[in-house]
Amino acid sequence: MGPGRLSRSLLLRCRQAAAALGAARCRGGPLSARALSAAVGLRAPQRPPGRGEPPRAGGGARWTGTAGAGEEEEEDEEDEAELEELLGPSPLAVEPGAQRVAVVQPAVKWGPRKSPLTTAELQIAEAVALVDTLQNWTVLDKIIIPTKNPDKKFVFGKGNFQVLTEKIKKLPHVTAVFLNMERISSLTKKELEDAWGVKVFDRYAVVLHIFRCNARTKEAKLQIALAEIPLLRSNLKNEVSQLDQQRGGSRYIMGSGETFMETQNRVLKEKELKIRNALEKLRRKRSLLRTQRRKREFPIISVMGYTNCGKTTLIKALTGEAGLQPRDQLFATLDITAHAGYLPSQMAVIYVDTIGFLTDLPHNLVESFSATLEEVAYSDLIVHVRDVTHPETILQKATVLSVLRNLNLPSHLLDSMVEVHNKVDLIERYKPTEENAVAISALHGHGLEELKEEIEKKILAATGKKILTVNINLEGPQLSWLYKEATVQEVEVMPEDGAARVKVIISNSAFGRYKNLFPNSKIFMP
Repeated sequence: MGPGRLSRSLLLRCRQAAAALGAARCRGGPLSARALSAAVGLRAPQRPPGRGEPPRAGGGARWTGTAGAGEEEEEDEEDEAELEELLGPSPLAVEPGAQRVAVVQPAVKWGPRKSPLTTAELQIAEAVALVDTLQNWTVLDKIIIPTKNPDKKFVFGKGNFQVLTEKIKKLPHVTAVFLNMERISSLTKKELEDAWGVKVFDRYAVVLHIFRCNARTKEAKLQIALAEIPLLRSNLKNEVSQLDQQRGGSRYIMGSGETFMETQNRVLKEKELKIRNALEKLRRKRSLLRTQRRKREFPIISVMGYTNCGKTTLIKALTGEAGLQPRDQLFATLDITAHAGYLPSQMAVIYVDTIGFLTDLPHNLVESFSATLEEVAYSDLIVHVRDVTHPETILQKATVLSVLRNLNLPSHLLDSMVEVHNKVDLIERYKPTEENAVAISALHGHGLEELKEEIEKKILAATGKKILTVNINLEGPQLSWLYKEATVQEVEVMPEDGAARVKVIISNSAFGRYKNLFPNSKIFMP
């Protein structure tokens, strides 16, 4: 028998890994995306394991045997009932049905509110893209109107406001105006709606509506409910102000000793506290799953970028996961999802697809999704994807980096970040100007091998792992030890010597233990 591969041992190791992840079977190839996704605890099975079956990822902490199971089920039922209450119909939800929208862009000509990295034309183009994301919403017209001070009660000067009002009233069957500003006050919103005779949405309201339409998990829906609290408070102040004008002052609710304002504020505070507590429970579950994931030593790579930059398309290209269906729209990804992939050395990694970023998102909205973005802090590497064909690619990069800095991420994560320039197939002979940026086309596969090599280099440095080859005696305990303490990549048997050459990925600490246990073993560094 000549030199060959220990495929049987590798298959056994693969089966052991699959069993640990709750996979049904392993065919000798890379672990499935479903199995590795279970390792991160996303959409983890919520049922007890069968007899003789190892606990699934995400189920181990919950299913601990018959003792106490009834109490846990009762507690879960109570949690479910409370969640249902918190996730009930929102008073801020946009009425279902078609909307015929006029998109209005205030063009700030000078001053601190004018951005040097964009133009009114580019801003209104992104606003139109937001509207196009929504089903049954149609853009009737795009209107750019100059303003010196967008913080005015009517946003625009008297003359421009009159011109805008006439344009809106001439539009056939218009049902809403999207005023592309970060946030407008309740008072301004009411004044504009009275003047134009239609609903008025700001950027906050439109993005929040897109989030509502795309939210799938309870965590995402809870975060949206949390983001609505500031709007509900603002609306309450406006409502109370109107009541005071009508009735000549605040009125106490009979027998309570509280004014209407105090009662409603208390209700909102209680709701906010319940939402935060529910999110904290989910955060603790995620922390437990993260600990389980660390034990399995799968490196985690967070893929981030401006919305619609091609993150999901890139992850599909890197993992070959056929089930991923990228969509050409803003905020197609709202919940984080995990996907299995392999690097050139055959090291298994997990790519985490995250929510996209957007310019001029209010702080409250970003803060509400901090529970989701928290996952990034526990990554081994961040891959920042940029759409270099977009005319605002520089502003988009600044937006993403600004949010990442505000997340208080460890400095090593920001310093080691891999910048990816995507969609280069649309630019002839593209060459990155930024140092160390990797140019790719996720759609056509250009540059992916170079990107994988760069990711592997950064992952090895971040995790303190080495790729090396050792000569072992097949009769000794080395091979068994390596399978237990390292990731065995391949085994080449030399039967005439009773030995084997083993390629492994091993951490620095495990490597030190190996040298102490087997000082005579020959080691080859690449």
